[in-house]
Amino acid sequence: MIRVLLAEDQAMVRGALASLLSLEDDLEVVATAGDGAEAVARAVELRPDVVLLDIEMPRMDGLTAAAELHGKVPECRVVILTTFGRPGYLRRAMEAGAAAFLVKDSPAEELAAAIRRVLAGERVIDPALAAAALSSGPNPLTSREGDVLRASRDGSSIADIARLLHLSEGTVRNYLSSAIGKTGTRNRIEAEERARLHGWL
Repeated sequence: MIRVLLAEDQAMVRGALASLLSLEDDLEVVATAGDGAEAVARAVELRPDVVLLDIEMPRMDGLTAAAELHGKVPECRVVILTTFGRPGYLRRAMEAGAAAFLVKDSPAEELAAAIRRVLAGERVIDPALAAAALSSGPNPLTSREGDVLRASRDGSSIADIARLLHLSEGTVRNYLSSAIGKTGTRNRIEAEERARLHGWL
C-alpha cells in the first residue's frame, strides 16, 4: 500500500482529492493538511511514501514545504499539484527536490499513475508545462531582487521596504531598478506582476 499525505488549503478540494485517491486499491491517504507547515510536521511524524502539495497555501507555500521535506524526510517523494502551471514554479519545484509537477485539471487516473511512477524512481512533469519552462529561460532575478519585489507588492514605500528587509533606501531603489530592467517593465508594480506571472516569485 502506498501511503499518501495530501496538503491543500481549500477544504473542499482537499476532501475531493482524498476521496478520489482512496478509490485506488493500492493508495491510502494517511493524513491531510491545510498548509505547508502542517504538511511538513505531519510528514516528519508519519513518514508517508508520497506527499502531494499545492503551491499557494498559507503559513508555508508548497515550494518551501517541498524543500523542507527534501531535507527532513528525504525518502519521501514530493508531488506538486497546482492550479498555476507557471514555468518558474516548475523550475523552483525541481530545485526544491520535487519528483513530479502536475496541474489540477489532469484526470484523476493520471495523478494516481504519477504517484506510482515517482515511487518507482521516475520524474513526472506535465508535458505542456515542461515545454513552456524550456522556452521561457531561467529566472533572471537575484534572490534579493525577488525579496524587494515581494515586499513592494502591497504598495509599501521605499522606506517601509528598507525597514522590513534591513536595507538602505538606496539599496532598495537599486534592486527595484534592476528588477524592472530585467523584467522589461516600466515600474515596480508591473515588474512584480510579470515576475509572479512567470513564477519567479
